[in-house]
Amino acid sequence: MTSTDDHTRLRAQLDTLTTEAFRPELAEIDRRSTLEIARTMNDEDATVPAAVATQLPRIAAAIDGIAARMAEGGRLIYAGAGTAGRLGVLDASECPPTFNTDPTEVLGLIAGGPSAMVTAVEGAEDSAALAADDLTALGLTADDTVVGISASGRTPYAVGAVEHARALGALTVGLSCNAGSALAAAAEHGIEVVVGPELLTGSTRLKAGTAQKLVLNMLSTITMIRLGKTYGNLMVDVRASNEKLQARSRRIVALATGASDEEIETALAASDGEVKNAILMIVGGTDAPTTARLLDASHGHLRAALEATRKP
Repeated sequence: MTSTDDHTRLRAQLDTLTTEAFRPELAEIDRRSTLEIARTMNDEDATVPAAVATQLPRIAAAIDGIAARMAEGGRLIYAGAGTAGRLGVLDASECPPTFNTDPTEVLGLIAGGPSAMVTAVEGAEDSAALAADDLTALGLTADDTVVGISASGRTPYAVGAVEHARALGALTVGLSCNAGSALAAAAEHGIEVVVGPELLTGSTRLKAGTAQKLVLNMLSTITMIRLGKTYGNLMVDVRASNEKLQARSRRIVALATGASDEEIETALAASDGEVKNAILMIVGGTDAPTTARLLDASHGHLRAALEATRKP
């Protein structure tokens, strides 16, 4: 049971956090018109990209580290509580359909387990030991990367995940929205996107959540670009799991090759629907076995495989 002293200590910690700061100028925001509030929120949100920009060198360094680990078979694992955890799970869940990754390659852990995605699990975020247990259950190794996510930068679950992972030799990234955070200090790559106090005091699902989403977009997307999951700005590893994605697959092949619909259908049929293979077959003039061999030799990088077909 939490004591009064614990509450007092935690309150003192929160008082020092930029994300928890009270803004007197917004104390009567509820008396403004709906349009005025919307404009205020929009103006607040517009400041987030600039805050992210200050951290781009750190973000890029983290991405290079993540890509190097994943190229050798390591996994990317997000860990967070509440909104931060949900954003990590969201980013991880979008990698298989977008980049044709195996569901075990990019994972999201949220304090309290899957049910915490929709229902708050009391006390889960306060346990560093729970984070260690969750990572142990995944069989964490030194080949993996763990990204701890916490707006405050003090959430025990996120900090505990990073500390446990680093002790095992895994690459660690700490993403927070406060300067001088415990999370960034615990990680090999500390990323602190300081977006300032929220419109609603302490509601870090707002600017802080937006900042975290932007950074997670970068971490996963640019890592996948580095791993050859794209060709230019085309998602050539897209998994055509529904009608929309099947249509997108054909459009991607068309944009990359300029081929006719008939040529595209023939190539996709021969490549079992794999966009990357179909493009190589059309542009490189290769048959299915040669296509597979070239892509394997280039570790899935389509551009390198295409260059190999042009060598004498």
